[in-house]
Formats: sequence, C-alpha cells, structure tokens
Amino acid sequence: MSETPASQSASRLTSTQWLICTIAAIGFAFDIYELLMLPLILKPALASLGGITAAGTPVLVPGSPEFVSWARILFFVPALVGGVFGLVGGYLTDLLGRRRVLTFSILLYAVSAFAAGFTTSLYQLLALRCCVFIGVCVEFVAAVAWLAELFPDPIRREKVLGYTQAFSSLGGLLVGGANWLAGEFAISLPAIHGSNEAWRYTLISGVIPALPLILIRPFLPESPAWQKKRESGTIKRPSIAELFHPQLRRTTILTTLVFAASYGIAFGAIQQLPQILGSPVKGHKQIAVTAQAVVDEANAKAQAKDGKPLPEGKQKAIRGNAVDQAVAKVTILQEIGGMVGRVALAILALIFVSRRSLLRVFQIPAMFFVPFLFWWISQNLQNESSLTAIKAGIFLAGFFTVAQFSFWGNYIPLVFPMHLRGTGESFAANIGGRVLGTAAAFITITLSESKPPDPAKIALMGAYVAGAYALVGAILTQWLPEPPKEGLHE
Repeated sequence: MSETPASQSASRLTSTQWLICTIAAIGFAFDIYELLMLPLILKPALASLGGITAAGTPVLVPGSPEFVSWARILFFVPALVGGVFGLVGGYLTDLLGRRRVLTFSILLYAVSAFAAGFTTSLYQLLALRCCVFIGVCVEFVAAVAWLAELFPDPIRREKVLGYTQAFSSLGGLLVGGANWLAGEFAISLPAIHGSNEAWRYTLISGVIPALPLILIRPFLPESPAWQKKRESGTIKRPSIAELFHPQLRRTTILTTLVFAASYGIAFGAIQQLPQILGSPVKGHKQIAVTAQAVVDEANAKAQAKDGKPLPEGKQKAIRGNAVDQAVAKVTILQEIGGMVGRVALAILALIFVSRRSLLRVFQIPAMFFVPFLFWWISQNLQNESSLTAIKAGIFLAGFFTVAQFSFWGNYIPLVFPMHLRGTGESFAANIGGRVLGTAAAFITITLSESKPPDPAKIALMGAYVAGAYALVGAILTQWLPEPPKEGLHE
C-alpha cells in the first residue's frame, strides 16, 4: 500500500533530507548575509574610498550630492545587473538542472565577496557587488525550485520552505554580528591597504558561510521530478515569452509587482537606517556621543602608555568602527524581528487556506507601521533618548516586512509549471524584487539629497517611498491568484 500525503507528512525526514534542509537553510542565510551587507558597509566604504577633505572629514557624507550619487549606484546597479542575469540563471535552472546552477552561483558570490574586502576604488567595489548580486539572485531561485521538487507532499513542502527560509534572517543577524566583531577587533587585525577598517573585514567574512555549501551541495541529489522528466525527454523547454501567454500572464505580472512592493518597503526605508543613524553629520546624537567616548578612552590609554594621543588617522578609524558597532546593534534587532516574522509565517502557512489572506496578515500592518516609524525617526533623530524606541520599532518593522519575503518562496513554486518554475520565480524575484523593489532605495536616496547633508530627510523620504510601495502592494494583492492545492502540473 502506498503512503498517503498525510502519512508522508507524519513520517520522519531521512538523514539525506535533513542534510538537504540544513544546507538549504545555510544557503538562504548566506543570500541575505550578502544582500544586507551593503547598508552596513556603505557609509564607511564611501568615506574611505571616496577620499577626505582638507578639513579631515569624508568627501562622501550621507545626504551630500556626492554620497547620493554613489549610494544609489551601489544600491541599484548591482540589483539591476543581478536581476537581469538572475533571470538568465532562472532559465538555466530549468534548462540545465537545479543542483548544477546552485553550485556555480555559490562559487561566484563567495569569491566575489572575499575579493570585495581588498578593493581600492569605488569602481572595483561596484563590479564585485554586481558579481555578488548575480550569484545571490541565481542561487535563491534555484534553491526554492530544488526544495519544492525534493519535497512534493504539500504539507511537508510548506514546512520545509517556510522553516528553511526563516534562516534567511539568521543571515541578517550574522552579518550584523560580523560587522560588530569587525568593529571590535579590526584595530588588532592585519592592516589592509595601510588601514584597519572594519568594513573591509565585514566584506571578507562573506566567504565563510559559503564554505560548507561549496563542499557539500555538489554531492546532494538533483530534483528527482525534474531529472525524471529530463531523462524521459518529456520536459518542455523553458521560455520567458511563455510567462506572458494568456494562462500565465496575470500570475506573472501580479507576482512581479507585489513582490516588488515587499522589497520596496525594505529598501526604501528599513535598509537606509544605517545611513540615517551613523551619519557623521547630524546622525543619531547618542551614537555620536558613544563613539566619541570610545575615542577618548583609547586616547587616554595611549597617553598613559606613550605620553601622547593617538594619530588623527587612528582616531578616525576607531571612531568609525565604534559608530559601525552601534549601528550594527540596531540592525541586529531588525533581523531578530525578521526571523520571528518568518517563523510566524511558516506556522500560519499551515493554517491559512487563502494565500492572499496569509500575505495580508503581514502586509497591512507594514503598510501603516513602517512609514509611521520612519516619519517619527525623522522628527527625533537628535533626541538622545529616542534610540530605545527606534530599536523597538525596527524590530516590529522587520517582523512585518521580512516575513513577506518568505511568503514568496512558498507561493511561487505553486503557481508556475515545472518547466517554467525557475524562469517564473526568477522573473518575479529578480525583475520584481531585485530591480523594481530595490529601485526604492534609488528613489529614497535621490529624494533625500540636501545641502547641508541631513539624514533626517533620508528617514522622511524613506517613510514616503515605503508607504507608496506598500499601498500599491496592498491594492494589487486582491487580484493575486490563489494557487491550485497541488500546484500547477505540466
């Protein structure tokens, strides 16, 4: 007697399946680790690579025209390149197989992440971030298609996709922790290009989570459903044009636009928080005071030991690393909120029948809360006592926003047929999320340009941009198709 879906769901995972889930979870964590690295290192990297004025301050200060120009380039160009090449990667996932594309995408962004720590110009950093984005965009699409087909039972598939994607937020926690550790120990680590800057070590740390993926993933099984059809010659050739045939056009367009709305909330507002809090000009007052206290303590120790203060360059590095540490502590709370939100979605996905209703549990609160939070930050940035409230607020913002990203990993494999699963998911995730969604950062940074630089304006523009994206997403969700119970068949 064959097992029913219920009995399959109740049976325990095999050791191979546990290994697959573990490696998938590490992969999802590493994806977000790389994507969320830029907001943390953007300010110090631009300050270092962009040069210093005669007065000793960075040329590229958050809110200045020069900073705005490079910040929007580094946010949007890698996302655009990653989106376009990610779409090609999704096509190759359907054409060549899930596992093979996964392996090469991991190698690409691991090598690029490591090399980025040794850049000597903004153009080098831009090129390597483009390579990182290509790898991440391709890896996410291939991994979701791979998992969805390795676990065909609907209940188990929901659990596996939901809980493994919850580890994406662990990637955010890890990169925040790596940035904090880099700030703590950078001074005692070997100098890179003559300086001990924490942002370089944060970039280099990106290679560490990739090591187990590189070693193990090539030996895991290919999707059995895809492999069977490939060997029998019955699988159709993927086609991007087919996504816009009448039977799939509505699904493709709506998943792309609502996916973009979810990303727009994050990149339009939440991912701008490090630039807002850590700006050397009118940044958060408490963070500036804390950083200066660290510099004063280091100077006191130097004077007690050598009878003279630290060189100005050393003081600058210590101050910058202290600011990065303080900002990292805030972003870690955002990622904790995101992780809790992803776990909540994984649980609710087994309860809610309607996918639209499941998305709205997180989408509607985010539409109201995130814009209000960033408007409030814009009014209270110079209030030393406001940092505690910002920490609590960013936790909730992460909870409501990041959970939406997990929704798409569960939803998309159900609404595209197998031969288009990677291509359809890639179009929605990469053209929608990575290009249209990440464009929110471009818009926020552009609108926030001011003389003199004013990070409070970044927060205010972030509130407007995130609110607009969230509103569009909430409106379009009412037409989002409900997937068939068992997903689409060939």
